[in-house]
Amino acid sequence: MTAEESILKAAKAIKDANALLIAAGAGMGVDSGLPDFRGDEGFWKAYPPLKHLGISFVDMANPAWFRTKPRMAWAFYGHRFFLYCSTVPHEGFSILKRWSESKEHGAFVFTSNVDGQFEKAGFGGNLIYECHGSINHLQCLSPCSDDIWKAADLDFDVDLSDMTIEGAMPRCKRCEEIARPNVLMFGDCSWVADRTDGQRVRLDNWLGEVDGKKLVIIECGAGTAVPTVRMNSEAIQRSSGATLVRINTRESFGPAGTISIPTGALEGIRLIDKAMKQL
Repeated sequence: MTAEESILKAAKAIKDANALLIAAGAGMGVDSGLPDFRGDEGFWKAYPPLKHLGISFVDMANPAWFRTKPRMAWAFYGHRFFLYCSTVPHEGFSILKRWSESKEHGAFVFTSNVDGQFEKAGFGGNLIYECHGSINHLQCLSPCSDDIWKAADLDFDVDLSDMTIEGAMPRCKRCEEIARPNVLMFGDCSWVADRTDGQRVRLDNWLGEVDGKKLVIIECGAGTAVPTVRMNSEAIQRSSGATLVRINTRESFGPAGTISIPTGALEGIRLIDKAMKQL
């Protein structure tokens, strides 16, 4: 099947759908200008001091740093928090939202991204499942409780030249321990999953409501390096009989029946939208 035929097939499937499951990985944010951490070089391009220290993304995304070098940990996560806050979601988000609003059963978002871009783009927070948590929420490092609160008052400056912060570190509202993002990290035994678990329940309930309907899964920028999104898309495809549209520059392949669009997220969404308008 040619790329043009795949785009037309995806356009027809989405146009005829009763409900959409929007699944997104890190590639979804690249078109908004967010850094691509795929491979050490991409990560070190964003954080040069960590290259000199030989610290990879997998090494850095570990809660242990909040105990051993908390100011460096908060330089990393604080920079990302402020970057995500200042980033404007690209046009693809608004196109997906427009498609969603035209469907009888709307859409649910399933994403491994912690950047909060879907909610920022206007998708309802009760219809989003962030399987790795959210950088826009905090928890106690210990944790002393299961409390999760919004990261609304971070008051420090990030100095990327030496990976540190100037100002007060976030603290737990209960015990004054250092706070950390409510994000699932590597080697993480203290992540408070209550908020994310609640999102998963809402997704499962929604999938039950659209069972037997014409469901299309639109997966954008989810690679095999962190396969969570791909695995869930394929599991839902198998259990529901949904159509899977996989938009991915290098890894658009999938199980039988997958409609593969070998482009970036924004380009693929735009091409499908153009084809839909011509149907």
